[in-house]
Amino acid sequence: PTSSMSLPSSLYLAANDGNTSDKLEVNIQTLRAGKVTVSFHADDEDSKDSIATAVDELQITVDIVHSMTLMTINVVVGWVYFVAWSISFYPQVFENWRRKSVVGLNFDFLAYNLTGFFAYGLFNVGMFWITTVKEEFKEKNPHSINPVQANDVAFTLHATFITAVTIFQCFIYQRGAQRVSYVARFLLAAAWLMVGVALFVAIAGKITWFFYLSLFSYIKLGVTLIKYVPQAYMNYQRKSTEGWSIGNVLLDFTGGSLSMLQMLLMGYNYHDWNTIFNDPTKFGLGMFSVLFDILFMIQHYCLYRQYRGYHSIPPVNSDYSSSEYFPK
Repeated sequence: PTSSMSLPSSLYLAANDGNTSDKLEVNIQTLRAGKVTVSFHADDEDSKDSIATAVDELQITVDIVHSMTLMTINVVVGWVYFVAWSISFYPQVFENWRRKSVVGLNFDFLAYNLTGFFAYGLFNVGMFWITTVKEEFKEKNPHSINPVQANDVAFTLHATFITAVTIFQCFIYQRGAQRVSYVARFLLAAAWLMVGVALFVAIAGKITWFFYLSLFSYIKLGVTLIKYVPQAYMNYQRKSTEGWSIGNVLLDFTGGSLSMLQMLLMGYNYHDWNTIFNDPTKFGLGMFSVLFDILFMIQHYCLYRQYRGYHSIPPVNSDYSSSEYFPK
């Protein structure tokens, strides 16, 4: 048990005419962090009114934490990683605008990103706002807290929008011969076909809406596992990270690290490590992002740091000092 409660084995209260009321005090002695739920039941066969029903449905949940300070720190960490992850998209958008080119930015990565953030956004919105989904989650995980916070919802909605902006840049700026690969098209089509079929299964009542929305979170996790691979391989092929913003990588590394820290703090403070396993997407998103960010930093700062890209060879009798051919 997560706590010790001082409760009598039975309690008798005098009936009243509505003008007076008896009070029941329950003392909770906390032994360790966790959660305890107090339920009430009206055991009266003659009482079939709404009051007895309301009493039967009454529950009081008490959350016990190690530290109130850690709760505040956890909220701050959540919003800091939200800001870091949110602004991590803008260096790439700026880089594309500055160069008027998206050459060096892998289109498979963008396609995976759009699907992943849109899918994860649906999951977060459902877990945070839709009452039916939250009740089904509570029924399945009665002793766990909802792992989706307000900053998670804000992040995914913003990420979906700014990814769409980046994709729009691919249509208006120089892109060379780049396109979304057939492998990526097949995988994304299969993912959306799966959730499309599952939608009818959920409507038929064969699966819960919580389970259905969980499929979107697993799509995001799957996307996170593979989305960086095409970009890393393209950098390797070109022996260059030109066109791939290192600012994006550094901010993504910060956001991923803080995201994992937030979940670990929540697990410790509530003594509820199931929080991580109930939302593997969030923890997996942070972990795999950090691992690939380290790879990108090695590529940029160690492996290909001397490479400055290809430049046009000046024609005969031209001004060789022109910055067109030898940019500073």
